[in-house]
Amino acid sequence: MTKAMWLAGAALCLLCGPVVAQTAAPDRDVQTGVLVFDPAFFADSRPDTALDMIARLPGFNFDGGNSETRGLAGTAGNVLIDGARPSTKSDGLGDILGRISAAGVARIELISGGSPGIDMQGQAVVANVILLRTVTTERVFEAEADILADGHFSPGLTARYARREGDNQIEGSISGYWDRSWGDSEGFRRRFTPAGDLIQDASLASTARNRGVRATAAGQRRIAGGLFRASGLLDWSADTGSQDQVIRSGGGTSSFNTDEEDQFEGEFGLDWNREFGARSGLELTGLQRFASSNSFAGSNNSSGNSNFTSETTTGESIGRAILRFRPSDRWALETGGEVAYNFLDSATAYSEDGIPVPLPSSSVKVEELRGEVFGQATWRPDPTLTLEGGLRVEVSEITQSGDSDLTKSFVFPKVRLQTTWTPRAGHQLRLRLEREVGQLDFGDFTASADINLGQVEGGNPDLEPQKSSVLEAAYEYRFWGEGALLASWSYAAIEDVVDIIPLAGGFDGVGNIGDGIQETFELRLTLPTDRLGISNGRLQLSGNWTSSEVTDPVTGQERAFQNDLDFGCDASFEQDLGDGRWTWGVEHDCNTYRGRVFRVREIRTAYLEPEVSAYLQWKPVGDLTVRVDVENLTDRVRGNDRDLYAGPRNTAPLSLRETRRVTSGPSVEVQVRRAF
Repeated sequence: MTKAMWLAGAALCLLCGPVVAQTAAPDRDVQTGVLVFDPAFFADSRPDTALDMIARLPGFNFDGGNSETRGLAGTAGNVLIDGARPSTKSDGLGDILGRISAAGVARIELISGGSPGIDMQGQAVVANVILLRTVTTERVFEAEADILADGHFSPGLTARYARREGDNQIEGSISGYWDRSWGDSEGFRRRFTPAGDLIQDASLASTARNRGVRATAAGQRRIAGGLFRASGLLDWSADTGSQDQVIRSGGGTSSFNTDEEDQFEGEFGLDWNREFGARSGLELTGLQRFASSNSFAGSNNSSGNSNFTSETTTGESIGRAILRFRPSDRWALETGGEVAYNFLDSATAYSEDGIPVPLPSSSVKVEELRGEVFGQATWRPDPTLTLEGGLRVEVSEITQSGDSDLTKSFVFPKVRLQTTWTPRAGHQLRLRLEREVGQLDFGDFTASADINLGQVEGGNPDLEPQKSSVLEAAYEYRFWGEGALLASWSYAAIEDVVDIIPLAGGFDGVGNIGDGIQETFELRLTLPTDRLGISNGRLQLSGNWTSSEVTDPVTGQERAFQNDLDFGCDASFEQDLGDGRWTWGVEHDCNTYRGRVFRVREIRTAYLEPEVSAYLQWKPVGDLTVRVDVENLTDRVRGNDRDLYAGPRNTAPLSLRETRRVTSGPSVEVQVRRAF
């Protein structure tokens, strides 16, 4: 952490001069501590959508939420629309913002550390998109195409309609795509003795194809004194892939691997929000989700074949109620509860040369009944200080039936305390202490396979949720109107770390391996370049350092968490030209990814070279946008290095080392957006 702290100090020394306001600077509401960005702030970039505006907020890192988390608590992203979160999970927050025209946005509020009357949902910073109340009608058509290095053409089409008249809204969209993927890749797989002698050289040629159709609809109007909103989504997709592995030298046999998956997903949500006077309000939410998937993976070679199949259905039913009360402009209280029922029904099968191979938990049904009650209070004793405290208590029962019958019950209290202090304009300190509890992934209860690596993983019903006690501190400095510097540090003491453990039958599976610690430090800088002689430019830099420690369940030695990186970074620059008619940008992730996975008989180290991408955007008229993105300009190499052991790593010798490397070539994406 010494290097990280030195860099943080250097950045602060460079930027700790007086805060200088510019005409593009946001307004600050002194009473609430909220930064307000009106449309004039975004005029130089001429954004098309609310999502484009969010991307331009200085120092704000968009979080679209996590739709895979069960229930609604903890799934929301860090953007509100008219002070509320969308009552949907499958329809991503980024997609929703992308369907809102920038012309329909009155302003965007940036709220740090909490504000009375705003549900932060555990986020330190949220953006609140306030829509115009005037009548607006939007018709948007988008066409795009990926042109891959091999000449393959991948089209996509989207049509959207929306009408807003005060609180009344109606909107819908439909989109379809075909083969929007990395495309084909080529490379090699080489195996070596522990001493480094080459024993096998094989070529790799892979393909990836996918297609899908998605439709969304939503309507909103005043009913029974409250604002009622209904939304729905249907989504179908089909993915196929293959890998042709040809032995060029050494022993072994060539193989051809294929995988296919069909998925269908549906969702329907209802939300009713009513204010009772100026100080209290009630929000009711109901959500129903359903999904099914069928997949097949097969490997064939001259010595035999292996096949893995899976059929899975999942469902989720959620009911949620929130009561809010604001005794004064300095106080806000909130209480409520949520109940959810979730299930996963999965059947998997694995065979070698037509002979079934038993897998741990190959046929299971997992059901969860979960409830949560919560209460929180936000207090702003003066304009420079905000205190937030909350308590959530989660009760759940998870039942598994099928290959094994098991029922587990859990009760988890979750406390959150956060303090935000703004000693003077442009400077803010945040301190958070929180008890976090993860969710069990139902997919870990069932068997799975990675056919390209020749790896089958068993399911494990005997799992405990991962729990963490987190201390986080952050310093935010805003300067030059559009500049922002964020330095944050966090320390987590983690119990029941979820990792890979040995299972019966010689298989690996997901399990708990004990307690660990994880420490992170992050720096993010947004630097407007006008004062450096480059008008309407913006440079963004980020770096993060991670240190973690847990006991390896196989060797008993200390090591890092799965996939943790010591260091990661990213740099980007973009510039608006010609009063926003032209915009160009370039992005570079400046480190080679080296995350590691520790299995019972293997240590796998990922390899991913830095990527350079660039874009050019042209707006010949206000309702037409043409954008060209060039991805993977440097034709980066990706793959992994594997140390394979003859048995468990603590007792068996290293058998061989394997290196995989593939490239896909650059690709060009052309997008045309027209609003009517």
